[in-house]
Amino acid sequence: MTTSSVINVDELRKIYTVAEREAGLTAALRSLVKRKTREVRAVDGISFSVSQGEIVGFLGPNGAGKTTTLKMLSGLLHPTRGDAQVLGFRPWERDRDYLRRMTLVMGQRNQLVWDIPVADSFELNRAVYRIPQDEFGPTVANLTDLLELGPLLQKPVRNLSLGERMKCEIACALLHRPRVLFLDEPTIGLDVTMQRRIRTFLREYNQRTGATVLLTSHYMADVEALCKRVIVIHHGILLYDGGLAGLVERFSPFKTVTVELLNGGGSGSLEKYGEVVARNDVSVTLRVPKAETANVTGRLLHDLEVVDLTVQDPPIEDVIEHVFNQPETQSLL
Repeated sequence: MTTSSVINVDELRKIYTVAEREAGLTAALRSLVKRKTREVRAVDGISFSVSQGEIVGFLGPNGAGKTTTLKMLSGLLHPTRGDAQVLGFRPWERDRDYLRRMTLVMGQRNQLVWDIPVADSFELNRAVYRIPQDEFGPTVANLTDLLELGPLLQKPVRNLSLGERMKCEIACALLHRPRVLFLDEPTIGLDVTMQRRIRTFLREYNQRTGATVLLTSHYMADVEALCKRVIVIHHGILLYDGGLAGLVERFSPFKTVTVELLNGGGSGSLEKYGEVVARNDVSVTLRVPKAETANVTGRLLHDLEVVDLTVQDPPIEDVIEHVFNQPETQSLL
């Protein structure tokens, strides 16, 4: 455990015991006498640390253990085993000083009061966190400026669109100026324009305040725009912890080769050079094993009348999918 880090997680585990039975009346009666149970390892011994001011992507498929981890780090759940410290506090002890310094934003949960104006919800949070009035006013003004909330503050929450509500939810979660942000799918369900606005705000907020951010998202655009480092978990196990670029470089088995030919991309067979994944009147895009990229590009340049040729890494979504689809999930560190 790195004591100089803001977030320290050491062999953290969360194991649930769940009842199970077969369908039918007989099975139901049998379960009254002898109930069968099984263990579900939601988080299975993960360790990592996050430094002051970092924005770290916390990635994994549905059911990987991301939200469970964030709930433990924010104090909503007690771990089964292991330890964690955030800002020097053990989160599940729910020390008041800790709760005043962190925030948890969940894209599918409301903290604003549905039937009152947004400004009144802000005032309610001011009272809960006991924010001094001379600090509260400038904070609201700053967040209103960054998120363009002016026209929304006097509207009841029920009258806001999803994107407008999400902006107000984020602002409400930041009124007490937390030093650590746990963000669980903050852009879920938003259109592309609103996603971009939220990403821009989070980047600027991080730069202005030096807040530490642990972010989960299924939108890789969020991760690519905000995170230089990612932590990947699957079935509660830590698979990867390192640079986003390093994830692509290390675990992508393919390169994408796009070739523009003098006679266009619509004629001729290029399957012998690699898997054709796209074709139009101008160019052809091939998926080529990484180890064969140099050989294939050389053959293309030698055999064909090439106008232009580019070699790129595959989209991050494809790399993440490849990691999750390994025959046997194991640590990739």
